[in-house]
Amino acid sequence: MAKQIKATMDGNTAAAHVAYAFAEVAAIFPITPSSTMGELADAWASEGRKNINGTTVDVIEMQSEAGAAGAVHGALSAGAVTTTFTASQGLMLMLPNMHKIAGEMLPTVFYVTARSLAAQSLSIFGDHSDVMSARNTGWALLAANSVQEVMDLGLVAQLATMKTSIPFVLFFDGFRTSHELQKVEVIDYETMASLNDPALVEAFRQRALNPENPRVKVGQQNPDVYFQGRETSNKHYLEAPGIVEEMMEKVGATVGRSYKLFDYVGHPEAEHVIVAMGSACETIEETITYLNARRGMKLGLVKVRLYRPFNVTRFLTALPASVKNVAVLDRTKEPGAIGEPLYLDIVSALKDRPGIFTIGGRYGLSSKDFTPTMVLAVYKHLMAKGFHGFTVGIDDDVTKLSLPLDEYIDPSPEGTINCKFWGLGSDGTVGANKNSIKIIGDNTDLYVQGYFQYDSKKSGGITRSHLRFGKSPIKSQYFVTKEDFVACHNPAFIGRFDLLEGIKENGVFLLNSSWTREEAFSNLTRDMQQIIIDRKIKFYNVDGLKIAEEVGLGGRVNTVMQTAFFLISGILERKEAIALIKESIKKTYGRKGDKVVKMNLDAVDKVNEALVEVEIPATVPAECAPRLKLVPDGSDAYITDVIEPIMREQGDKIKVSQMPLDGYAPSGTAKLEKRSVAPSVPRWIPENCIQCNQCSFVCPHAAIRAKLIAEADLADAPKTFKTLKATGAEGYQYKVQVYIDDCQSCRVCVNECPKAALVMHPIEDERANGEQDNYQFFEELPSDVMGNFKESNVKGSQFKQPLLEFSGACAGCGETPYIKLLTQLFGDRMIIANATGCSSIWGGTFPTIPYAKNKDGKGPAWANSLFEDNAEYGFGMRLAVNSHRKLLKAAIEQLRDKSIDPALKEALGYALEHWTAVDQAAKDNAAKVKALLPAAIQNACEGCKPILQKVAELQDYLVEKSIWAIGGDGWAYDIGYGGLDHVMASNQNVNVLVLDTEVYSNTGGQASKATPLGSIARFAEAGKETNKKDLGMMMMNYGYVYVAAIAMGANKAQALNAIMEAEAYPGPSIVIAYAPCINHGIDMSMSQKRQKTAVDAGYWLLYRYNPLNAGQGKHPLSLDSKEPTLSVKDFFKDENRYAGLRRIFPERSERFQNEAEEFFKDRYLQYKKLTES
Repeated sequence: MAKQIKATMDGNTAAAHVAYAFAEVAAIFPITPSSTMGELADAWASEGRKNINGTTVDVIEMQSEAGAAGAVHGALSAGAVTTTFTASQGLMLMLPNMHKIAGEMLPTVFYVTARSLAAQSLSIFGDHSDVMSARNTGWALLAANSVQEVMDLGLVAQLATMKTSIPFVLFFDGFRTSHELQKVEVIDYETMASLNDPALVEAFRQRALNPENPRVKVGQQNPDVYFQGRETSNKHYLEAPGIVEEMMEKVGATVGRSYKLFDYVGHPEAEHVIVAMGSACETIEETITYLNARRGMKLGLVKVRLYRPFNVTRFLTALPASVKNVAVLDRTKEPGAIGEPLYLDIVSALKDRPGIFTIGGRYGLSSKDFTPTMVLAVYKHLMAKGFHGFTVGIDDDVTKLSLPLDEYIDPSPEGTINCKFWGLGSDGTVGANKNSIKIIGDNTDLYVQGYFQYDSKKSGGITRSHLRFGKSPIKSQYFVTKEDFVACHNPAFIGRFDLLEGIKENGVFLLNSSWTREEAFSNLTRDMQQIIIDRKIKFYNVDGLKIAEEVGLGGRVNTVMQTAFFLISGILERKEAIALIKESIKKTYGRKGDKVVKMNLDAVDKVNEALVEVEIPATVPAECAPRLKLVPDGSDAYITDVIEPIMREQGDKIKVSQMPLDGYAPSGTAKLEKRSVAPSVPRWIPENCIQCNQCSFVCPHAAIRAKLIAEADLADAPKTFKTLKATGAEGYQYKVQVYIDDCQSCRVCVNECPKAALVMHPIEDERANGEQDNYQFFEELPSDVMGNFKESNVKGSQFKQPLLEFSGACAGCGETPYIKLLTQLFGDRMIIANATGCSSIWGGTFPTIPYAKNKDGKGPAWANSLFEDNAEYGFGMRLAVNSHRKLLKAAIEQLRDKSIDPALKEALGYALEHWTAVDQAAKDNAAKVKALLPAAIQNACEGCKPILQKVAELQDYLVEKSIWAIGGDGWAYDIGYGGLDHVMASNQNVNVLVLDTEVYSNTGGQASKATPLGSIARFAEAGKETNKKDLGMMMMNYGYVYVAAIAMGANKAQALNAIMEAEAYPGPSIVIAYAPCINHGIDMSMSQKRQKTAVDAGYWLLYRYNPLNAGQGKHPLSLDSKEPTLSVKDFFKDENRYAGLRRIFPERSERFQNEAEEFFKDRYLQYKKLTES
């Protein structure tokens, strides 16, 4: 038996380990949660890691999953062993090629992190919707249930595909398995090579396209022979299960872990059996082991491993003869079907086994937690011969299909230590806990498990880390709900979440707060205090933020809290734990430079002194923190029944009837969150302020705003509400207001202020100073008070109400200020098509929506279709609005000669004469028409009434709509470029905003064709070898497309003018906006300053190309950048995506930077020359 080392890893790493061993080529494209596999393959190749052939894998990033599948198909056709990694919509884009690959009998393995498909909404989490959509492709579908199985069955798939000539999908549950950390036995490459049959690989190569032995792959078959052609492979599929079984036995004999096509576990004479596949099998096995032993039940489980080709004989062999009842669990939904896919297969397989009662049900969609309590509910339902089509894990009060969860059970092995850590996205909690799991797993004999729960905020969201340690194997594929240890890494969670609801007696609670040992207990809620006293909880407190700031880590408390965990948990001896943490820090942060390593090491050394145990009183004291009130009194049912539970992390309790039917949600609800996660917030210093409004202009979250206020409106102002006499607006007061509970503490406004009129202060100080009352009063004051100012200049634009507020974007985000500005300028008539990406996640995640409404109830209408089709999606919106306006105009023209209300006729005439006007006069006239229509319809003659009713039906289109397709560079430069190009070429009035972060920001920072030369990114770990695609130049070549490149932090007026010109242009427009991103490895408080440096160095050009200028005798192109005053190398040195390459590949970095220096100089001169031609 092969010797195997043990290591702690997640499912993606296990899959990549096997895939890399066999692959010669990997064609990849990022999609959550599969991206890590491609990233690892690329990183290993860049490091020179060898596969079983002794070569590095050629890892190629494509422009889309469809492109990756096409490249795989081509590489296979030419005889290279090739792979890819994907999930969800990515798998859907691969389906056409998958049919071809299977039809041509080409062996390969695709590694799929099974994930939900976008339906009523997108979800990045796991179920089997995607894989089930591929079941008719002709691919073998092999299911892995755990991290260890991913490695073992990945090897089985690689061996079986070569022998069967059938392509394989190895799938495992997205997040639940792909991102779960477990200790596994690693199969080394020498062992894999010993199992590989070179003769099969050679036979595969002999079938390759080769002009030395020319053959032609058939392009077309007619009806007379196509059917026969589809039947030629039948024998291969009939033989395939036996071959897979053979490979399972071969691998099992080598590694000591055996598998079958269908593995049965449970009572040998079970009467009640569940059939399932995926990670749920681990939970079911753990549960039935417990129930059979403790309660004498006769329960069993059949684990489906090879789902396609499905072998009925092997399934029936696995099923005990004693079985009376079978429940089939599917992790997918097929609306309108009589059952889900696995159920239908099992019913078909059992057709010759009379007397077996069989039902099917659904569970776990989109990573919905599947617990032992739910498993027990399924068995109870099955034993009662319950109805088919049930659901478990939700409350379906509409069709009454859900099962009651009436008995909690905990079947986890005795002695297992359960821990839960509540963290804030970007504070490093998840990363620290991953390191902790690896430290314990790799340095003790304990079994370990780590699973990480995220919301959909970017940095600043809520994270929960579920860690388990024990002396027995851990099969608990569900959240920790009964904890031995709970850590709260942000005091803002107190009173918002039930942090200690599940903590066990004699458990440990660790809090990160600025409170002293004496203050800490009284700052807990009454419920928390009672639990700590009743359950004899040990309570520790540490001021992690203070330590982090002292050593230079800012808000990242991960190292502090990780050290505190090891100091009080007792899992490792203290000195050993500290030594291992420090070793881990050097390994984790080495690429970020010695300075970052030292800061983290210094943090470790400070923890022991700062960590204190809080004395617990015998009874609950008088003083406590309140349970936070999250929604206003009198809120509607949607807010109280949906939004509030989700804000309290209790969304699992929401009933089916409380969810929207069609995926729509009310806008303007992000303002309810008041997350209060900023430790410090800006304080406005009025005497320093010059009323420039730059702070409001650049704020990523609309958490700092300016207003002009009439004197009379200040009568009831709070005493602490300070104002200034407005400059340039006689009779008004001027106010800058910070929304302290919505601020993300990014400091962008502070760094942008030219006169030090903003200074950071602790949020509690500002609350004590009345700033909460101040922003509530400010919010009720009239908006859009312009005085003498115009929205067409920077200052005036910021007196307009932002209709994008308090999003879940990262602190300091470079994207949001641009879209916020769009909403201030055009928000009351905007329709937005948003490509999948960061801006769709922070902009449209259920249930709280940052897009807002003005006082008239108007605001941006927003939607997301997919990643690849956003330009076409927006184009379709344009066509619909055109159609509506055409019908409306025709109806109005019919009324010209009709006898209707004179005032209405006059208003309709004005609308026709000013059909393209979008100014305030046009809006006022539209309001007048709407007001006059009801009476006119009531008094109209029979001939006029239907025409007036048509006008009323379409009255919202009296004023032209502003159509915007918005997305990132991954969409515009790569996956959606073909559609974008076509829409721009259509010459229709569609506006495009490209938020150019130069990487795939949403999936973790992978390279796109917007990634510049020499930049480190995922899929370009050794620095990107090619220059950035010049999208603007390509669009300018049409000659009739408005094109602009902007960088708000470099030139606010140019950015504003470009956006307004683009929207006013009567044809297609595209604005490419430079958006610094956390993936650049920069201080995000300087995100606006980085834009200025980029322009000063010539790294980013500012320009506007307006075809209308040519008609006025002007040059269409205006180069708004001045000649560079900095070296581009000066720009590179402060961005880790460039500076990091110098640390790991210094010579390569030097070459890239020299080439980049010349490239950016030449590009400036090229654009300058164009303006002179």
